[in-house]
Amino acid sequence: MSGAVEVGQGVWRLPTARFDLVNSYAFAEPDGSVTLVDAGYATSVPALTAGLAAMRKAPQDVRRLLLTHAHADHAGGAAGWAAQGAQVHAHTADAGVLETGRSPGSDRRYRLARWLERWTQATYDPVRVDVELHDGEVLDVAGGLRVVHTPGHTPGHVSLLHEPSGVLITGDVLVHVAGRLAGLSPVVCHDYPLSLRTVHALTDLDYTVAAFTHGPEIRDRARERVRARVRRQERRLHRHERRAAREAAA
Repeated sequence: MSGAVEVGQGVWRLPTARFDLVNSYAFAEPDGSVTLVDAGYATSVPALTAGLAAMRKAPQDVRRLLLTHAHADHAGGAAGWAAQGAQVHAHTADAGVLETGRSPGSDRRYRLARWLERWTQATYDPVRVDVELHDGEVLDVAGGLRVVHTPGHTPGHVSLLHEPSGVLITGDVLVHVAGRLAGLSPVVCHDYPLSLRTVHALTDLDYTVAAFTHGPEIRDRARERVRARVRRQERRLHRHERRAAREAAA
């Protein structure tokens, strides 16, 4: 597990699990501070500290923490960073659940999702959201970070586009694991059909690097490959809608 990988000018990927299975991101700010995107699990602090050290930064340099969504592998360590002074930002639709320390419920239309929710619901230390994010706003982060609301995985899931460097952080709306670019399973989504619809928002963005919270970044033909994956997602959505219509008519 590497301490830090520079994916764009002033943008770093900080792996918090082996084989890049979970990633946070860090933006080096002009004033010397750091904006962190996702905090991993509560146990991810050593990995994040090592990543910051590779950037020649320290934990006390983290002034802001942006959360892509309210799941334990992304927000589990948020309370610890907040306790040392980091300002926590998250989409308004996930803010409430973050303050309870629980993840949003699974899509109960799916039997396996209902079972997993019953037996594997992960909790984490509650964290107060200082600043609520909204779709389309451009944050004063490293020259401009655009918020793209991509709900479905959770109600407040966001992707983040760093326009100066051309780096898109997809969050969990897409994953890049074992060399395969993929969408999400229904069992890990709050609203699976919505997740299939909202991933389309990524096709209208301009970027050169696709960076993932699960898996390594794609630098070669990133936008083209993401668009191809989104087209497959859209076909899956159409099949899902046709099946749902048949079941409703039966």
